[in-house]
Amino acid sequence: MDELIAAQHISRAMPEESPLAMPEQSLHRFDPAQERRKMTRKPRQPWLSRTLTFGGGLALTAWGGYQMFRVIDVGGISFLKWALLVLFLANFSWIALSFCAGVVGFAHLLVTRPKQPKTPETLRTRTAVVMPIYNEAPSRVYGTLQAIYEDVQATGLGAHFDWFFLSDTTDPDIWIAEERAFLALRRALGPDARIYYRHRAKNTARKAGNIGDFVQRWGAAYDHMVVLDADSLMTGHAIATLAAAMENDPDSGIIQTLPLIINRNTLFARVQQFAARIYGPVIADGLSCWMGRDGNYWGHNAIIRTAAFAAHCGLPHLTGKPPFGGHILSHDFVEAALIRRAGYTVYMLPSLAGSYEESPPSLIDVATRDRRWCQGNLQHIRVLGAKGLHPATRQHFTTGIMAYVSSPLWLAQIFVGILLVLQASYIRPEYFSQEFTLFPAWPVFDAERSLMLFEVTMAVLLAPKLFGLVLALCDGPVRRGGGGAIRLTLSALFETLMSALLAPIMMLVHAGHVLHILFGFDTGWEPQRRDDGSVAFKAIMRRHRDHVILGFMMLIAGMLISPSLVAWMSPTIAGLILAIYLSWASGQKSIGLALKRVGLLVTPEERNPPGIATRANELSETLAAEGFDHADGLRAIYDDPGFREAHEVFLPPAPPRVRGDIHPDRAMTEAKLNDARTIDDAVQWMQRKERMVLLHDRALIGLLSRLPRPAEPAQG
Repeated sequence: MDELIAAQHISRAMPEESPLAMPEQSLHRFDPAQERRKMTRKPRQPWLSRTLTFGGGLALTAWGGYQMFRVIDVGGISFLKWALLVLFLANFSWIALSFCAGVVGFAHLLVTRPKQPKTPETLRTRTAVVMPIYNEAPSRVYGTLQAIYEDVQATGLGAHFDWFFLSDTTDPDIWIAEERAFLALRRALGPDARIYYRHRAKNTARKAGNIGDFVQRWGAAYDHMVVLDADSLMTGHAIATLAAAMENDPDSGIIQTLPLIINRNTLFARVQQFAARIYGPVIADGLSCWMGRDGNYWGHNAIIRTAAFAAHCGLPHLTGKPPFGGHILSHDFVEAALIRRAGYTVYMLPSLAGSYEESPPSLIDVATRDRRWCQGNLQHIRVLGAKGLHPATRQHFTTGIMAYVSSPLWLAQIFVGILLVLQASYIRPEYFSQEFTLFPAWPVFDAERSLMLFEVTMAVLLAPKLFGLVLALCDGPVRRGGGGAIRLTLSALFETLMSALLAPIMMLVHAGHVLHILFGFDTGWEPQRRDDGSVAFKAIMRRHRDHVILGFMMLIAGMLISPSLVAWMSPTIAGLILAIYLSWASGQKSIGLALKRVGLLVTPEERNPPGIATRANELSETLAAEGFDHADGLRAIYDDPGFREAHEVFLPPAPPRVRGDIHPDRAMTEAKLNDARTIDDAVQWMQRKERMVLLHDRALIGLLSRLPRPAEPAQG
């Protein structure tokens, strides 16, 4: 970058601060008198949807429990049979509730067929669009935000929005790449584009702390904020519609969209993408129907009322050490709970088009992500009993907890079932208990009723998929976008088969996560892999070899006990035995693209890509060609005086140094710089932590810039 460009673009990376207090909230104290009064007429509660969902789920669970009791109540009930009944009720109740919510969503979509709102013509308020980033490829996130910016500008409402990259990046090379990409973006969009960048030296409280820092320092300047993830994509229509919805509903605190998955090519990601597109609307609409204005927040692709968020969503620090103590990981659920407790509404617009995200590319990637999510949701056990929460909020917490606890419960149900069959086949039963009875307690079951209950359970489990498929087949654009009725049906069958095979693997993965956390191990916070590259086969074998061994053990034990047991458990056994192959195949881009070529697992957004997605990909490729993503940060600072000046302007003011307070990392960094003879020595010697210290310190940057270049080899 030459001096002219540097002079044009070296300016404050952020606007003037506009502070907003964000006090920490208490989970143990809440005065109901503090709840704000509604400014509009109180909306009607969705009692019919809630009655059908929870009443239907309870009735179905009671029926299933009765049938299971009749299955095992043949010749008396032993301790193991009671355990099987309890575990069955815990697992069946969950799928029964999901089934009833699916019925509500299916019926609602059949009757209403919601239409898209028009893009508003005017807005009265200011909205900040914030994208927290953490060690992401800058070309991807900057290309994405530029595409969103351009689409909002095209609505004619761009003057109402400011744009923020909120970096918590801890990799020094990626940090420097972010700044270089930011300056390139400012050059491309011109001086009038209100796009800003802030990097935190310490990522305290992670994403929640990142957003909280923005709200406390700049939040008062904005009525609302749209929160994006690093893989989020939203059209100008969607963002403007959210802002208008906030303006027209002064009681709203958070409005959530339903993001569709796009841009995926690996087998696993395409399965997820297809399922989210075909079945997701039914599940989301059912959820939206019963929760009404007492909804939840998923952390991104949503709009938030900034002042309400600041006043009521300051997260408390949980006592004790991680994994159950410390800062709250799954902050979004808790923020929705606190803002709802304060009297603001939280709801979803599931039919609003133009909201997108991406999914992890492989089974191992989703397992890595779910480990963090698992800890966050189990942490909610400590939040579940907080004072003043709405009953629907407690249900949201319970749903998140059960999403992971159900796996060890399912695993326990399988093993109890195996023990009962083993007892009946090989262990000599005690036919007469010590209490006097006229008849022996034979360890037998009602086989016919058991088969019937199994069939009903499978039907309840698969029904939401069928609902989604029926709606897709009835919707002309979706049906054609999915390849026609035949290909769409074949894709649904393939997705169901893959889900059945992957389910036991994820059961063991989630059960392992739960046990790991219960034994006190913290998950950490690693950045999510977002590209389509496959995982090394050795890593796959290490991750799944225990699953394969367990699958073969279950097969052998089943054959020794009863061939019918093997038939009953065949999906679980097959999934575990094939775990390594399935996990390898899940990350293969070639398999996903091969299915795409024959028209399977295709979505409407894939056949007719949204213009904003195409534009984002083009911009990302252009930025990637600049070479920022993989450049050495120290060399970039050294080679470009204009950029070095810009970087120093972006740094916050240095705190005064206290005499005698010597930071070891800084001392080591300074010693290495003083000992280096050339820039090559410094680049080679600096460790990651030392690079971060150097890049935060203007004096050390000056030492780096004064190092000589290596001597040029003499010409022969």
